[in-house]
Amino acid sequence: MAEETKVEETTEQTIEQTDKETTEETTTEVETEETKQEAAEEVAEETVDEESTETSSEDVKESEQEKGSEKKGPFKKKEKKKDKKDEMIEDLTDKVKRQMAEFDNFRKRTEKEKSQMYEIGAKSIIEKILPVVDNFERGLAAVPEEKHTEDPFVDGMDKVYKQLMTMLAEADVKPIEAVGQEFDPNLHNAVMQVESEEFESGVIAQELQKGYMYRDTVVRHSMVAVVS
Repeated sequence: MAEETKVEETTEQTIEQTDKETTEETTTEVETEETKQEAAEEVAEETVDEESTETSSEDVKESEQEKGSEKKGPFKKKEKKKDKKDEMIEDLTDKVKRQMAEFDNFRKRTEKEKSQMYEIGAKSIIEKILPVVDNFERGLAAVPEEKHTEDPFVDGMDKVYKQLMTMLAEADVKPIEAVGQEFDPNLHNAVMQVESEEFESGVIAQELQKGYMYRDTVVRHSMVAVVS
């Protein structure tokens, strides 16, 4: 009996030990599965977070790009408008410069024409006055010099002649030098040739009619006799 009791106790201990080990193994397996599930869930959550993060970053980039394009759009339009304004300004500036240049040329041309007209008018009047001067000179040359002061009439004529010559000189009218000068066809009009011991050939020996210049223009050529 004692041996049977020991055998039974041993058997019970073995069973209990086996049950414990089985329970522990089951618990360990359960814990392992739970740990795997938790790890899988964590990995899935991390993957979802990464995907969401990437998606949000992409959305942010797209929104920034859209904002940038919206901002750039008005600036481009402004640049185009600015370019048109610059072109208009350049065109208007060019037109103004051309008009100013044309006006300046017109002003210079008008002043030149006025000056020429004035010179033509003055030359015409001087040409009409010169015969009067010639008559004064002929009349005074016919009177002896001693009577210029004795005769009041001759003295008055001489004073009028001098006043007239002073007026012409103030108007830039001056006589052309002739006697003793080399003949110049631009200033002198040769009507005859003479022989002279005093002057060389080609030199003016006698002035038959006095010539005059108005500024740099010949009003009347001197009528002269040239040494042959």
